[in-house]
Amino acid sequence: MDQRVSLITLAVDDLDRARTFYEAVGWEPTDVADGIVAFDLIDQTLCLYPRSDLARDMGVDVASLGTGGTTLACNVARAEDVQPVVERFRAAGGTVLRDAHEVFWGGTTSYVADPDGNVWEVAHNPFAPLGPAGAFRWHGFDEQGGPRPAPAPAAAPDPDPGPGPDAP
Repeated sequence: MDQRVSLITLAVDDLDRARTFYEAVGWEPTDVADGIVAFDLIDQTLCLYPRSDLARDMGVDVASLGTGGTTLACNVARAEDVQPVVERFRAAGGTVLRDAHEVFWGGTTSYVADPDGNVWEVAHNPFAPLGPAGAFRWHGFDEQGGPRPAPAPAAAPDPDPGPGPDAP
């Protein structure tokens, strides 16, 4: 299997409300069949699909789908860009779970939920600069727009450090 996510489908209770919400956040839907809404993103697509239809397609009870436990993330180029995105979610009718704040690893993050309870993290990671088109990779992109390699692993401690400095 290729290491990629091509399509993310969110189960929604009210397709029109969900479409209106994401359009108010600033996204533009693409033309698709009736009964679904899709937004083409950078290298993937986000699809909104009625919860009952998704459960039917999966062959499970709709109550088993639930929400929570998974977050979607939208990374931004600068720390000061986090809160304005959060405000767009709020203005569109989303629920702000936690406003922008600095986190222990040196970034800035916030959590918001759409009207169906799907949780989004809006974040800036200073250690993972975005690519030229806004693409995200764990280790970021270099100044030329190419992916930065993962840092070399730390050397393991010497299992036999030898005699200490005060040894005869």
